[in-house]
Amino acid sequence: MTEFRIEKDSLGEYRVPANAWYGIQTARALDNFSISGRGPDPDFVHAHVRIKLAAARVNCQPGWLDAERRDAIVSACERILNGEFMDQFVVDRFQAGAGTSHNMNSNEVIANLANTMLGGVPGSYAPVHPNDHVNMGQSTNDTIPTAIRLALLAKLPRLLAAVERMAEQFALLGARERDTVKSGRTHLQDAVPTTVGREMDAWAWTLRRAAAQLAATRPLLCATGLGGSAAGTGLNTSPDYAQQVARELAELTGEPITVGDLAAQMQSMYDMQAVSAALRGLALELTRIANDLRLLASGPRTGLGEITLPAVQPGSSIMPGKVNPVMFEMLNQVCFQVLGQDAAVAWMTQAGQLELNVMMPALGSALFDAMDWLTRAIDAATEKNLRGLIVHRDRCAQFVHASVGLATLLNTHIGYARAAEIAKESERSGRPVREIVAERGLMLATEFDALVLDAAHGIGEGGGAG
Repeated sequence: MTEFRIEKDSLGEYRVPANAWYGIQTARALDNFSISGRGPDPDFVHAHVRIKLAAARVNCQPGWLDAERRDAIVSACERILNGEFMDQFVVDRFQAGAGTSHNMNSNEVIANLANTMLGGVPGSYAPVHPNDHVNMGQSTNDTIPTAIRLALLAKLPRLLAAVERMAEQFALLGARERDTVKSGRTHLQDAVPTTVGREMDAWAWTLRRAAAQLAATRPLLCATGLGGSAAGTGLNTSPDYAQQVARELAELTGEPITVGDLAAQMQSMYDMQAVSAALRGLALELTRIANDLRLLASGPRTGLGEITLPAVQPGSSIMPGKVNPVMFEMLNQVCFQVLGQDAAVAWMTQAGQLELNVMMPALGSALFDAMDWLTRAIDAATEKNLRGLIVHRDRCAQFVHASVGLATLLNTHIGYARAAEIAKESERSGRPVREIVAERGLMLATEFDALVLDAAHGIGEGGGAG
């Protein structure tokens, strides 16, 4: 049976598991918010603990926090940041508005750890108190949005690196297939020739552009409202607290943390919405690219079949030998979920009222999930399906020469009207444009092949994605 200790708060007594490092307010939240079954994001936990560590250092001033308590709080925070006690951060992601429950979870765990270092026992809250000392000069109102920003800053490099790895793989494929001519398609109909390399280079360029838009949100995330305390007033903060704690966080995180408008940064979730918008843009482009790859890999006999994606698992429980493009199907699913998270973030962004947005716990969770899911999905698709992608050059050539769209190349040689006649004859007879051109003596078949290659390379050749 679980043993308990009795703690007391402003609402009265409550049972807390005897071996828990958290306290009464966390225990109440555990009982109140059994919603998603998911605890807090690890990057968010670490971000919040870094805030507590930075605050303790700054608050060690005459008349505020003494050195003994400071050192105990800092030591407790460092132990958590080194990976200990992560199982003590237990409040559901859907919880009290603004994140008060998580704030107290951090305060209680840190206070109990600090007190045991000073000879106390969990639940005694002496000489270190969760509210009076760990939370000194702070509020849920300013620590939670700051922790969300810091957690997003921690995740950002991982996601950008994953996008770059995928872009680099496309760029390598683009270089390899620079001279692989294929039929272009517009409106899903035959169009002028292009190259596999150009298609791949375009995907690499697009992903890098999306990544640049996402990276551009970093300065927004670095401007925090920490020091605003309640309602952006700076109530109960030590002298020069906001500027000093920003410097401490900059040192702890390696990010150029600055002080934003203390009231605005707890009223407005604009910065997070900007991140979400960039994630939405990335997800939309990834979805489009994934669908194109699935289309190009369709078949193998009755589809386009211009590429083969590496097989990673059997594709059917009933059809032997069937292989599906499962990694890009998975990427689609993740991207669609990210689009849903973005919609939720938009609604939660506008749901702020007066001095505070109380939707922050769920808003932060949606962004954390979106970034983590995209990072893992992009890497999985890159490693398991882009590496080892096979281009069927003979198949591409077959489609090129079967395409009526090649008649477009004749416009500047024989005029649009005569080129249209050849296109109609090719479509009616099923004979390649190349053959009809040679038969009519308009140019040699080899000359037409050179014309196709030149057209496929186009005037923009060499720009690429690199």
